[in-house]
Amino acid sequence: MSEQNYHLLKQEGRAKRGEFHTVHGVIQTPVFMNVGTVAAIKGAVSTEDLEGIGTQVELSNTYHLHVRPGDRIIKQLGGLHRFMSWNKPILTDSGGFQVFSLAGLRKIKEEGVYFNSHIDGRKIFMGPEESMRIQSNLASTIAMAFDECPSSRADRAYVQNSVDRTTRWLVRCRDEMARLNCLEDTINKKQMLFGINQGAVFADIRVEHAKRIAELELDGYAVGGLAVGETHEEMYHILEEAVPYLPVDKPTYLMGVGTPANILEGVERGVDFFDCVYPSRNGRHGHVYTNQGKLNLFNAKYELDERPIEEGCGCPACRRYSRAYIRHLLKAKEMLGMRLCVLHNLYFYNTMMTEIRDALDAGEFAAYKKRKLAGMEAESF
Repeated sequence: MSEQNYHLLKQEGRAKRGEFHTVHGVIQTPVFMNVGTVAAIKGAVSTEDLEGIGTQVELSNTYHLHVRPGDRIIKQLGGLHRFMSWNKPILTDSGGFQVFSLAGLRKIKEEGVYFNSHIDGRKIFMGPEESMRIQSNLASTIAMAFDECPSSRADRAYVQNSVDRTTRWLVRCRDEMARLNCLEDTINKKQMLFGINQGAVFADIRVEHAKRIAELELDGYAVGGLAVGETHEEMYHILEEAVPYLPVDKPTYLMGVGTPANILEGVERGVDFFDCVYPSRNGRHGHVYTNQGKLNLFNAKYELDERPIEEGCGCPACRRYSRAYIRHLLKAKEMLGMRLCVLHNLYFYNTMMTEIRDALDAGEFAAYKKRKLAGMEAESF
């Protein structure tokens, strides 16, 4: 099914430096995808802002866009890229995680999942074919396979049955996408498909599943079901066990992760793609990332602080505004305060990924990681 779109440029240990070629442009990896769940980054961040802070890939959510405004409406308007005026790659999450985490009452069957909308309670059915059709309507660059995300604390028998079903669903996703990409009215006929490795914290189930899905020759592979309650150590252990069984010549995506430290540890273990709501969510609450740890701008000690959030930072907030002013905006509940903090955090993440790629290019990732972690050890001050 897949062409060779991923080019592995360099490796340092298991860490990979690559380029991923898509119909909407080349993605330099490792990369952090900026999360715009409903086709917008929370915090009043525009598409123009995303371009200005060095965003390579935007991520939107299949379930949320299906519920509102509706994927058929987005298709009528020319697809997600045209809808949000963004011409670079977009990855759409399949909706699986939301179905299993938001939906409350649900029935999982072989054909798919029956559940109620979190907005108006209406009954919805989503299975592999439905998820692919919705994502085809959205015309994203990369579509994610529909999977079940079992709890990291689910028992072994449940996890094994769930993973087996996810594998069967993946084959159905692949076949349906191949069909959709051949239809005359499909907007993006070069839409790519990433499969998802599951298995909770059972390393042997993860490894076996990685081997099985690697045989399907997909465009890329994700590790899902982590950062959902297990410890960081458990997450890193699963990555060490499972990632070596995913194809090194395809991108590897760690879903929903994470902190700057998580990203550095993930890169070291062979991960190319990351996404997380932390930078935007924390920014909306006045928590901002710096190379010396995380600041809470609500703290009284910043009331008269005329410095930028971080000296030398090139983001729109730091180029012009002081900690004291941004703190005032946050306290006054002015939207601009949230917006500036979100822009700073996304810029920090995107810049960190550039630094990681530069370090890999120079063969100095291990030294960079050590230095970066040591600087951020304060984590909060």
